[in-house]
Amino acid sequence: MWTINKVVLISAFAILTLVPQFIFAAEPYAVTVEHGVAVTMRDGTVLRADIYRPMAPGKFPVLLTRTPYDKHGDGDVDFGHKGAARGYVVINQDVRGRYTSDGEWYPFLHESNDGYDTVEWAAALPYSDGRVGMYGGSYVGATQMLAAIAHPPHLAGICPVVTASNYHDGWTYQGGAFEQWFNESWTSGLAQDTLNRFVRSHTNALNGIAKLPLTQYPLFELPQASSDSTLLHSLAPYFLDWLAHPGYDEYWKRWSIEDHYADIGVPSLTVAAWYDIFLGGSLRNYIGVKLHGKGEVARRGQHLLVMIGGHAGSGRKIGDVDFGPTAPFDEDETTLSWYDYLFKNVANDFSHTKPVKLFVMGTNQWREEDDWPLVRARNTRYFLHSAGKANSATGDGSLVASTPRSDKPDQYVYDPANPAPTVGGPLCCDSEHLGPGARDQRAVEARPDVLVYSTPPLEQDVEVTGPVQLELFARSSTVDTDFTAKLVDVGPDGFAQNLTEGIVRARYRNSQEKAELMNPGQIYKFTVDLWATANVFRKGHMLRLEVSSSNFPRFDKNPNTGDDAAAGGSSMPATNTIYHDAEHPSALILSIVPTP
Repeated sequence: MWTINKVVLISAFAILTLVPQFIFAAEPYAVTVEHGVAVTMRDGTVLRADIYRPMAPGKFPVLLTRTPYDKHGDGDVDFGHKGAARGYVVINQDVRGRYTSDGEWYPFLHESNDGYDTVEWAAALPYSDGRVGMYGGSYVGATQMLAAIAHPPHLAGICPVVTASNYHDGWTYQGGAFEQWFNESWTSGLAQDTLNRFVRSHTNALNGIAKLPLTQYPLFELPQASSDSTLLHSLAPYFLDWLAHPGYDEYWKRWSIEDHYADIGVPSLTVAAWYDIFLGGSLRNYIGVKLHGKGEVARRGQHLLVMIGGHAGSGRKIGDVDFGPTAPFDEDETTLSWYDYLFKNVANDFSHTKPVKLFVMGTNQWREEDDWPLVRARNTRYFLHSAGKANSATGDGSLVASTPRSDKPDQYVYDPANPAPTVGGPLCCDSEHLGPGARDQRAVEARPDVLVYSTPPLEQDVEVTGPVQLELFARSSTVDTDFTAKLVDVGPDGFAQNLTEGIVRARYRNSQEKAELMNPGQIYKFTVDLWATANVFRKGHMLRLEVSSSNFPRFDKNPNTGDDAAAGGSSMPATNTIYHDAEHPSALILSIVPTP
């Protein structure tokens, strides 16, 4: 469900682009493969794995991946051969209830115990040297994090790529809003194997629906009443559970990574991406373990790498923007280099460079840093300003360094029947129907329900690298609504490139654990987390903020009634007012890197 570019290898052991090029002196090992090896979990459930290992005597470190996407996938098979030829035992396992493994599939539920049991089994294999590292991305990154918080004794390192830190906020919900596009497309893809397994064990199952690819069947649509509830209960009961738990309650807390950083005791290479749907969680994982990990080995052993696309795409072009020839990198080689450093004491980038490596957009260059966030970056406020007519890009909205005094507020009508559409951004997992990544926002900015605030053309380059946040003073005519924000880089030709974005559901403005409806007409302060970016706004460009109340279908449409969209029912338009005066200084807060 995620793609990272595979650079053509110069030779079997050349480390490309991201790490120094050097050639291993040893010849590659011949590889032997065992398929379908049974591993029994503590509750008796049998999971199955393929084992790739060097055809040579001796013991080797283990690299383990646990996947719901089929261990026979081309990428897993390729990495198995590469890793074994490099001197590792590579184990690819189908997680519980997926493909060749027994049991019932339910996301996150069994991954800590199953991960612990698999790590300890792998460490005891006769050709294992007792050290186990894990690798992989997206949900495969979740299997690593959930295993790590269980701290199996023989887990010695992890390499989570584009994954989250909390499976409520930043996976299923964000800022209290349901991540509709991701939840529906990801669940539909997962349900295909569940359906296939069900059909194999039941004659004439589901009245022939099993013959249809689920991507062509409207199984997971909101409101819930429009979906086939019988199929949902049969194929993806967890989807209904997600809808039933919109707040951060005990359902989510039981497997939150953020609440268990102190249990993670191993070094980690965290790989994130600026346009990735899990960017916020990846950055929190790096910071959280570095500050709170179990012991100095973990806290001092954290490395971070941030590329461009992640789930939004690979290569040098992400969406409509070409980020240049240095943008791609080889993820397999990066993973193997991490473990060469960690398990084999190989002198490479991880041993003698800074722990953080970022791709900086705008200049389109990789750069090393001492830490994240950057110590030298300065939080800088850009205040919203207008004469009350910031609606659309043709309005009078501006971003200014000086505090506003007596500006008139801006107002727009958010109608759930006509939401502002999603154009690009951090999307997964159906790029055929909704393209992710960097896209031109001018069509969105033409809408009257989108407020646009821009700086004048910049007189010099301005670098924004770090967290991005919006403090917004607003009121609504309804008891609930959403506020969305988007940071945009506008070129001299007018191309409006989205960089990062966020949302807050008004009833979760104070806490995602407890919903609090608004009093219509009362002014509230909202904080919108736009996660982070690294971008140099070049001379002549404009720095822009978009504010609205919808970003659909990435997020579900707020009906403005206080009800969940999943429940269906009525909706109503909301008249939303944004204040930016001396008493209500709405501001975009950016991490500005001083010019050397």
